[in-house]
Amino acid sequence: MDKNRTEGAKHEVKGAIKEGIGKVTGNKSKEVAGNAEKNAGKVQHAVGKAADKAREDAKRH
Repeated sequence: MDKNRTEGAKHEVKGAIKEGIGKVTGNKSKEVAGNAEKNAGKVQHAVGKAADKAREDAKRH
């Protein structure tokens, strides 16, 4: 499994937690920062998934 997949998932979770804390406390900057980290994690996870797929396809040929 590509490292980007695990790191991306970790950032998604951290971002979702930050976003939730920001919403509960009314801290808009923490909410926005959490949302940004969550979305960056989604992108990183997708990159890792694509790398895994490319590696898998290369093994087949």
